[in-house]
Amino acid sequence: MPDASCDIGLIGLAVMGQNLVLNMNDHGFKVAVFNRTVSKVDDFLANEATGTHVVGAHTIEEFISLLKRPRRVMLMVKAGDTVDQMIEHVLPYLEPGDIVIDGGNSLFTDSNRRTKDLAAKGILFIGTGVSGGEEGARFGPSIMPGGNPEAWPHVKQIFQSIAAKVDDGTPCCDWVGDAGAGHFVKMVHNGIEYGDMQLICEAYDILKHALNVTPDELSAIFAEWNKGELDSFLIEISSQIFAKKDEDGTPLVDNILDTAGQKGTGKWTVVSALDLGMPVTLIGESVFARCLSAIKEERVAASKILQGPSGAAATADRADFIENVRRALYCSKIISYAQGYMLLREAAKEYGWRVNMGGIALMWRGGCIIRSRFLGKIKEAYDKQPDLHNLLFDSFFAGALNEYQASWRKAVVKAIALGVPTPAFSTALAFYDGYRTARLPANLLQAQRDFFGAHTYERVDKPRGQFFHTNWTGRGGRVSSTTYNV
Repeated sequence: MPDASCDIGLIGLAVMGQNLVLNMNDHGFKVAVFNRTVSKVDDFLANEATGTHVVGAHTIEEFISLLKRPRRVMLMVKAGDTVDQMIEHVLPYLEPGDIVIDGGNSLFTDSNRRTKDLAAKGILFIGTGVSGGEEGARFGPSIMPGGNPEAWPHVKQIFQSIAAKVDDGTPCCDWVGDAGAGHFVKMVHNGIEYGDMQLICEAYDILKHALNVTPDELSAIFAEWNKGELDSFLIEISSQIFAKKDEDGTPLVDNILDTAGQKGTGKWTVVSALDLGMPVTLIGESVFARCLSAIKEERVAASKILQGPSGAAATADRADFIENVRRALYCSKIISYAQGYMLLREAAKEYGWRVNMGGIALMWRGGCIIRSRFLGKIKEAYDKQPDLHNLLFDSFFAGALNEYQASWRKAVVKAIALGVPTPAFSTALAFYDGYRTARLPANLLQAQRDFFGAHTYERVDKPRGQFFHTNWTGRGGRVSSTTYNV
């Protein structure tokens, strides 16, 4: 009988799985591994895991027998049906109190279901987001666990040991909330990542067209930006990307086809925002920008038919314009995170999750793709006011928007004059203006709805919750329609 001495077992030896195993080994945990293609187990032990304490298994039964009780089984497999199939494979060998962990990019509703279904069988489920890519998994990712809270004490030491650490040594990992909360937070993280990347691309595009700057000049601009408020992983790597040369000495970035891929988590964020009635407009535009990039052939054809502005005025003050774009990027980033936190708050309310908003910012502060100085300010905002309704009500963020909004507008106006598409910059500004507007034109919209569909309206001179219907033409009836409120 094998010696049940392993602290945790991991199934799925793709790059993320392998690197998490090596990370756990580095921190003194003994790990058992299994892969559906069994040859990968032997290959991993003979190469990347050579000289470690990692133990390989060739069957599920053998794999489970290697684990200490309560058994901790972590799945790093493709999201969807594959996770359910693997859970079914391991279940016959587990006993009440054992723990199954899904570390893939699963949809949070799947984690809701799995938490409930496995609890009925006595098995504790954790659905956890893991961010940071290959390097993060190997040397310290951001880890966002949720699910059955009874499982957390049994994995806390492992997860917090292998997670990234912020400057004071605090791990970028803590319990997020019940059921699918961990995967929901990871989904929103990925959506914000979409937004950050799109905003950076738009800043690049405006600078390129307005100032005709070279990639080497852009590298220097972004390196300078990374020393201040925009200090972040994505700004840093963008500077490095602009500096990279192809084999022929030309800038590599100019030789990359302008069609962006996506794996679906950004779309999930937008769908969830629509379901919960939250205006997460910037992430939505970022997803659609990738969709627009994908129809390359149509865009090439359209470019030969559809005209844009000609002879746009040259930018007089280069340094001033670069600063306007920097400020526009910073303001738009604030809006993106504010919208993301609006979605997190509404989901917690809808699903009954106890979510630590400041703790989420701390988890994102290191290890993950959106790690930045900026997240420290979000943590400070929630430390000051744990029940903060919206980030835009925090004095720091409101102050930055009030100070920078004129520059933001100048950058967007210049982009419009040049015919440079800035969907994320523009929708962020539109949201800002909408959110700060006490009276929007939805009064006319409600009148229209009542006119053609008898959908009713509320009045400014009556209490909220009282609905009225007008017979606009004199030909309508007295019966009003039911209404749907998101």
